Amino acid sequence: MESVEARKNHSQKSRAHKHQKQRSANGRNAPVPAPLPLPYYGSSIFNILSFGAKGDGVSDDSRALLAAWKAACMVPGAIVEIPSEFKFLIKPLTLQGPCMPLVFQIDGLLLAPPKVGSWPKSSLFQWINFKWVHNFTIQGSGMVDGQGSNWWNSQIDYVQRLSKHILGMQPTVLRFYASYNITVRDIRIINSPQCHLKFDNSGGVKVSNITISAPESSPNTDGIHLQNTQDVEIQHSNISCGDDCVSMQTGCSKIHVHHINCGPGHGISLGGLGKDKSIACVSDVIIENISMQTTMYGVRIKTWQGGIGSVKNVSFSNIQVSDVKVPIMIDQYYCDKNFCKNQTGAVAISGVKFDQIIGTYSAQPIHLACSNAVPCTDVDLIDIQLKPSPGYQGFEQALCWNSYGKSQEPLVPSSMDYCLRSGGGSVKEIAARSHVPVC
Repeated sequence: MESVEARKNHSQKSRAHKHQKQRSANGRNAPVPAPLPLPYYGSSIFNILSFGAKGDGVSDDSRALLAAWKAACMVPGAIVEIPSEFKFLIKPLTLQGPCMPLVFQIDGLLLAPPKVGSWPKSSLFQWINFKWVHNFTIQGSGMVDGQGSNWWNSQIDYVQRLSKHILGMQPTVLRFYASYNITVRDIRIINSPQCHLKFDNSGGVKVSNITISAPESSPNTDGIHLQNTQDVEIQHSNISCGDDCVSMQTGCSKIHVHHINCGPGHGISLGGLGKDKSIACVSDVIIENISMQTTMYGVRIKTWQGGIGSVKNVSFSNIQVSDVKVPIMIDQYYCDKNFCKNQTGAVAISGVKFDQIIGTYSAQPIHLACSNAVPCTDVDLIDIQLKPSPGYQGFEQALCWNSYGKSQEPLVPSSMDYCLRSGGGSVKEIAARSHVPVC
């Protein structure tokens, strides 16, 4: 494919040849019309305004963004620019690769359609979908606004009427699918209808210094959602939303989350895993140096009854909690409905460390509810210091059921001294007894 500079030189030669023909035909120097401006030729910057975007926050600038993306896609080191001081209304679209190494520079404001009724039925899963992109960076001083308030109220009835099989489906703001070596940094993402930033079937992800925010009253709005994604680092970011700050689902491994301010919301969660007797596999997760304020949970593993698979090699360390309802939780009886039928079998949980979980709780210090059939094994409690929030008048009793492992002082409250049983076997032994496949 011709480079941009080659096309520019070819265009200049063609104009010179045409000018030469005009002069020889007329016998004198005939005036030649000025060439059309080509603001992106000879440059690696592809400004959305140069492709017809209005930037007024009202006009549909989707086609301009697609055009800028397609033009930049095959230019090494290109930058798709969303300039500052402009607002761009973008309808649901897919920005598809693979491309040359590419930067998406967001310095202005990207706006999702505010009316639920304007979203096509086929676009209820995500707003801006990055598909098959490699060596790609999103960065900038700008903001991405999902304008999700209408999705959080009665207008969701419209979505329910669209399909009986997709009740309550709400779009993710930025989604990456089957993408690798992805960096997202510095930007702000707000008010998603559901997830703010989602990675699935991807790998080599780095998220740094971003801000995610939505009102605490917004339901099901995760901050960062991972599924079937490996080799992830999330660091130095502020996340507050209605649901999990960071959510890790099946197929996630080699995940490192650190130096995150989380809250309000539901904390940091693995799961729910194993719904409808599905196989769930999560391994090698490190969560450390986290500050949580007024969240519903702190660090949590949640699995559905009847699921199969395993969660193993998970470390939660140096977690500071302030007025968190339940700072430490393993729940193998997870249910998001009023009633869930009891089932045998569970996702096996093994090799989980809770180290230096310190601060205040407003409901219960620790909740380890492990399966009767598949108990939790190799669970460590080390240096846990949790005190009731000011004005708290509840119980300081830890809830621990069928969890095996070891503890190391200090443990506050003292009810955690008897939280863990000794023995219990390994995850492989449990899997063999219970016919549970090891991931």
